Amino acid sequence: MGKPSRRINKVLIANRGEIAVRVARTLREMDIVPVAVYSDVDRIAPHVRACYEAYPIGPAPAPQSYLRGDAVIEAAKKAGADAIHPGYGFLSENAAFVEAVEAAGLIFIGPSANAMRVMGSKTAARNKMKAAGVPCVPGSEGAIDNVEEVKKVADQMGYPVVLKASAGGGGKGMRLVHDVSEMDSAFRSARSEAKNAFGDDTVYIEKAIINPHHVEIQVFGGNDGKAVWLGERECSMQRRHQKVIEETPSLAINEEVRCKMGEVACRAAEAVNYVGAGTIEFLTDSDMNFYFLEMNTRLQVEHPVTELCCGVDLVEGQVRVAQGEPLPWKQEDIVRTGHAIEVRLYAEDPSKNFMPAPGHIDELILPHGPGIRVDCGVASGYDVPQHYDPMIAKMCAWAEDRDGARRRLIRALSETAVKGITTNRLFLRRLLELNEFVAGKYHTGSIAEMMAAGDAAPSDEILDAGVIAAAVNRYRRDSRSTRREPQSQSSSGTLWRSHGWRRGGRA
Repeated sequence: MGKPSRRINKVLIANRGEIAVRVARTLREMDIVPVAVYSDVDRIAPHVRACYEAYPIGPAPAPQSYLRGDAVIEAAKKAGADAIHPGYGFLSENAAFVEAVEAAGLIFIGPSANAMRVMGSKTAARNKMKAAGVPCVPGSEGAIDNVEEVKKVADQMGYPVVLKASAGGGGKGMRLVHDVSEMDSAFRSARSEAKNAFGDDTVYIEKAIINPHHVEIQVFGGNDGKAVWLGERECSMQRRHQKVIEETPSLAINEEVRCKMGEVACRAAEAVNYVGAGTIEFLTDSDMNFYFLEMNTRLQVEHPVTELCCGVDLVEGQVRVAQGEPLPWKQEDIVRTGHAIEVRLYAEDPSKNFMPAPGHIDELILPHGPGIRVDCGVASGYDVPQHYDPMIAKMCAWAEDRDGARRRLIRALSETAVKGITTNRLFLRRLLELNEFVAGKYHTGSIAEMMAAGDAAPSDEILDAGVIAAAVNRYRRDSRSTRREPQSQSSSGTLWRSHGWRRGGRA
């Protein structure tokens, strides 16, 4: 069943940070009024200033604010909004929230609750995809609730295997098991982590694909039940199953495989009558065989690289189909050009096991120039809260070829400064200069291998200490040199020295 035909004039953005700012920009360009919600610590956050109206929804902890569907819907009613855009994270894949939004007479800008439920459960999604003829990684037909059964299935398919939480993603509730001796502890820890993260300790088992590539296809479904695909994204530069760098196109597949993956992804979306932007994630092996991993029933963090290479606005497309309009594009309209790479700039300390590093930003300097896109959710003078994901910005570069995009992104990072807190900026530069990344011969375990070898960049904090020490050393050397060397002053008042110059007598 398609979305109702109804003009959207005002949208409440049920999110915060860079994604809320990004959605607000498109809404303003469409002459739609963007409305923000905020927790107590986000009262003056950039996403609030990016909207025309803003409403408080509770204290800082997400369960008391951004995860409160009732508070979000009440704010939308107060604002007189027609629709709610969920962004990603928080309530974006909550089927019960979708139903509550629609029961309140509002439009949810995203897929149906049914599509979310089917694709949100990994076991249900696997079964649905198998029925639709989508290739899946060999694994159990459903959830497994005891370790003896897990061992039996693992013995049949052969080690190594992966235990996965049925209800979630992001690497939580996932354990790689190399042999039977590891299974008991892996099973217990996977279930415990799944329970804590998702409230559901259900797990299932899959055959592990060693050193795979993580390649995802951007799909977009229309109200007529048909879907198009907008290229792929290579997401194999990961740390603990969390994406760090994304790029398009992928070097791990050829055009023939790319088109096959796109066709299969559309088949998967159409199998659940998917409407709007979604992502079908695949694992590929060294022979370019690909297998369905999961579907993200929302806009992805890394969607800007697709927009840069396809010349589309996915958020605008979401709004249009939510209004009941037909798909904004036909498959033949999708033309991909050039290469785009995205990195995620975080307030975290790579030298301290990537611990979050919230705090006050004294000054924020962001890059500009041709081919650079920065989606940012912070500003100078802003406090990065400890309560949420510490992402500062997504930084993207586009160029006609991959090396041009890579070099452009390195330049952009070199022009970036976040003063007052520690970030992963230097770590990202190191990854972009890593031999494996430069050659395009990396996989999902490449960052772990680099870290194990001790080949990681220092944190901003360590670099700042080095810069200060070098500056002090230079000052002392210059002071000694000034006392020793005679100076001659020209009529212009410039003092010349053997190692430089100073005007007006000040260094």
